[in-house]
Amino acid sequence: MYLKETMIKRRSRYDVMHQSSLSDEAIEDLLTHALKHAPSPYNAQHQRAVLLLHDAHHELWELTKTRLKEEVSKDKFPKTEKKLNTFQAAYGTILFFTDQPTLDELQTKFPKYANQFALWIDQSQGMFQWMVWAALAEAGMGASLQHYNPLIDDSVNQTFGIPTTWKLEAQMPFGIAKGEPKEKTFIDLTNRYLVRS
Repeated sequence: MYLKETMIKRRSRYDVMHQSSLSDEAIEDLLTHALKHAPSPYNAQHQRAVLLLHDAHHELWELTKTRLKEEVSKDKFPKTEKKLNTFQAAYGTILFFTDQPTLDELQTKFPKYANQFALWIDQSQGMFQWMVWAALAEAGMGASLQHYNPLIDDSVNQTFGIPTTWKLEAQMPFGIAKGEPKEKTFIDLTNRYLVRS
């Protein structure tokens, strides 16, 4: 029952503050605990993560603005910049990666399933992200999952000294959320699942 409540708490929260309900050390402990226990195909443990706090967090969103300024038209960039500013206003950002050599090794070692491993890797990456997101929500913080990769991949690797074999999958800005989330609507569940016995 406790886990069911956590599932409800885990919501996309975009308007978060530069405040945390946890110490930096506690955030790191939360992240490494999830990283250690996240499932992965054949226990490959391909998930990687980088925790950006303080200046590093701020720098991520500055370099993202710089990169998107090259991609977005001048008349539309102010709207893009406003959105990026909300992420920059957060307390920190977690970067999620997949170790590409691990995937390559699985495909070589188990050729019969070579075409499936990319899917399985993505699924377990999603489970890792959910574990972190749910833990942050349980600690009273809001977060959202962003995907500015692959546009920012090279800049991120160079700026933060990340191995080029790590493939950036997502960015999760987090902090104490402002206000309450909007009411979530649901479609009829009878159209979404089946029971057979």
